[in-house]
Amino acid sequence: MTSPILNVENLKVAFNVGDDRWRQIVHGISFNVREKETVAIVGESGSGKSVSAMALMRLLPEQSTRVSGSVRLADKELLTLHEEQMRRVRGDDIAMIFQEPMTSLNPVFTVGFQLVEAIRLHRDISRADARMEAKKLLEKVRISDADTRLDDYPDAFSGGMRQRVMIAMALACNPKVLIADEPTTALDVTIQAEILDLIRTLQDEERLAVLFITHDMGVVAQIADRTLVMYEGNIVEQGPTERLFRSAEHPYTRALLAAVPRLGESAGHTRPMRFPVVDIETGKVDSPGESPDTVDDGRTVLEVVDLTTRYPITSGVFNRVILNVHAVEKISFTLKAGETLALVGESGCGKSTTGRSILRLTQPTSGSVIVNGNDIVSLGPKQLREARRDMQMVFQDPFASLNPRHTLGDAIKEPLYAHGFKKGASDRVADLLTRVGLTPDMSRRYPHELSGGQRQRVCIARALALEPKLIVADEPVAALDASIKAKVVNLMLDLQASMQLAYLFISHDMAVVERISHRVAVMYLGEIVEIGPRSAVFGNPQHPYTKKLLSAVPEADPSTRSKKRSLSTSTELKSPFRSVDYRPPARTYRTVSKGHQVQEWGEEWNKEFYCM
Repeated sequence: MTSPILNVENLKVAFNVGDDRWRQIVHGISFNVREKETVAIVGESGSGKSVSAMALMRLLPEQSTRVSGSVRLADKELLTLHEEQMRRVRGDDIAMIFQEPMTSLNPVFTVGFQLVEAIRLHRDISRADARMEAKKLLEKVRISDADTRLDDYPDAFSGGMRQRVMIAMALACNPKVLIADEPTTALDVTIQAEILDLIRTLQDEERLAVLFITHDMGVVAQIADRTLVMYEGNIVEQGPTERLFRSAEHPYTRALLAAVPRLGESAGHTRPMRFPVVDIETGKVDSPGESPDTVDDGRTVLEVVDLTTRYPITSGVFNRVILNVHAVEKISFTLKAGETLALVGESGCGKSTTGRSILRLTQPTSGSVIVNGNDIVSLGPKQLREARRDMQMVFQDPFASLNPRHTLGDAIKEPLYAHGFKKGASDRVADLLTRVGLTPDMSRRYPHELSGGQRQRVCIARALALEPKLIVADEPVAALDASIKAKVVNLMLDLQASMQLAYLFISHDMAVVERISHRVAVMYLGEIVEIGPRSAVFGNPQHPYTKKLLSAVPEADPSTRSKKRSLSTSTELKSPFRSVDYRPPARTYRTVSKGHQVQEWGEEWNKEFYCM
């Protein structure tokens, strides 16, 4: 066995919390990484995994942090190097990819300029030669038409493409070690699978040692040779990934694994499945099974008919419309009381625009949206305000949804005050906080004093304040850790059972969708290509795009790692931009079984997306 390239011993990190008081965040962790090996550090938010990576790279501010222990890269002790020496190590010997590429890429410079700058910073070559190297790097990370894309700005790339650019930048100077900090968390399952395959391929080609930081155990199962589990700044368990998944010993590791949704777990069940509840102290798992039957077949809450939303693109002095973005194109569906319909698809397919169009947060171009007998599209401002009492929205980012200067109580009271319900508002807030699993005294706190899961519960409480019939939930658990995600989903199912809520659940997480939904609609380029009962869509997918989405979901089972993924070579959706005179073709749907319909597709789908 080769000697470790990166060797970490007794690493400790402490932060200054004021008045010369220091709080220990990382409590003496030790591990190593070898050539061509992938070591994953897993744990929930706040466990210390990203702080440990930042400490390795010497990226923490020296004035407010204390880092001790030993970090050896080959024969170099990184913690004692001068800053100038450490700057040469970063990029030359060790490189890092961050979770959000748009915070790492400068939006005012082209991708080529930034790649060339990174190359010339570490290598003594001309700008022309550096550009040639940059082109080769983009080709290495499978970005087509690299010579042209060098002159594009970051906003011209999709999320997956931007992450590929960050990987290219990290590889610019042939580092020995690559640290990847949550590099796929914000990506769709298809793009995530492609990025993971890319990292594995580059690892073989470049003989990289990879330190992969994530909270997604499905990703760990597919990429890691060894896994370290962190909890409250300590490594509580480590070992070969297959052994860890097969026979985890620490209760926290078992809790993480139990909270991971797996495709196929809901097979044979007609109703949504609650997530298992795990006691982190003991590792005991409580599997509550199916959610109660909540669907009221006699009461339709939402009826969408031929909903179309387009955004005009203008140009010139007179703002002449030159193109239209076909965000949502003639979609139709119904939603009953107590039912959950999930809208799934990749970023840019029109899911969120559909949700916003239904609530008229975005103005539809045509079609009708009937909520409790009212056509939302044709209502005037006053009538729309009244109608919105029956429909509310929960957004993906709870921190961005709450005013940081308002207490939680004020945030929940806001919709009550807006509709004239001031009397008894404080009692209503206390009741809502209790209903979502928080305590009434938390109404005096501010958003920054809560965890991500608690903030999302507050957003749900606010959405329930006016007792709506319909809730549009736009990626409500995408940013949450697995165990917090499970608790929030269970909460939503409990509230649905007690209040007969209808959910339009928007997500790209197919494993969560399989648990929470009654029916599923798959969207591609603004159109529904397949819709039906959850068991039919997941158990008997018909459309090539549905098969593509399902094939890309990472399985939380290391033994499936060698299974070849049937992914398309296409990395981005086709463009939704159309000429002004474009008329979309008429679509026909074939009935597969009761309630299960699939859009007929042509030869172009067989060539590009067929995944058998």
